[in-house]
Amino acid sequence: MKTRWKELIMTMDGQSRAHDSTIIPSSVLRALVVAAFVVGTTIGLGTIGVRLNASPSLPIGLYVVTSDPNAELVEFCPDEPAASVGIHRGYRSRGNCPDGGTPLLKPVVATAGDLVRVSRSGLTVNGRLLPNTEPQIRDTQGRAMASVPDGTYAVGSGTVWVASSYHRRSFDSRYFGPIRVTAVRHRLRPLLTR
Repeated sequence: MKTRWKELIMTMDGQSRAHDSTIIPSSVLRALVVAAFVVGTTIGLGTIGVRLNASPSLPIGLYVVTSDPNAELVEFCPDEPAASVGIHRGYRSRGNCPDGGTPLLKPVVATAGDLVRVSRSGLTVNGRLLPNTEPQIRDTQGRAMASVPDGTYAVGSGTVWVASSYHRRSFDSRYFGPIRVTAVRHRLRPLLTR
């Protein structure tokens, strides 16, 4: 059958078009169509306040912007140097933050007045150890991870600590400390997650 197919794509001068670079393989074409659909859908959903999370830091799925000031999830653009580290190492892809990266979506774990203790065991907030928050020494590519120095920190006015206890490799306040409340773009809640 393969020989028969090759015979059918021979041109009149006897040259095969099987290696002609102008022919797009159907698998590549399918991948391009799927990518265009995903990008278009993500942009469309974003304009109506729905966010797609594909990061393992939280359950994969859709999250919706809410006006609830107590919603525990926040979307923010990290400050430097975390912003550049995140892009350079591939923790963040291209997006609409001022640095050109995607915003992060993380749970707020501590607010003004709380006490956060950072140790090799993880983050402890007001005496409660949060699961899966032990700082990792290396990332999945084997690169060293600089974390916030061990110690106890009083959360200052105008700042919050963010961390995911969902996945131990989340890039969060363990590595860059508290974030400014003014960096929070939106509060979100789960809409449809896995």
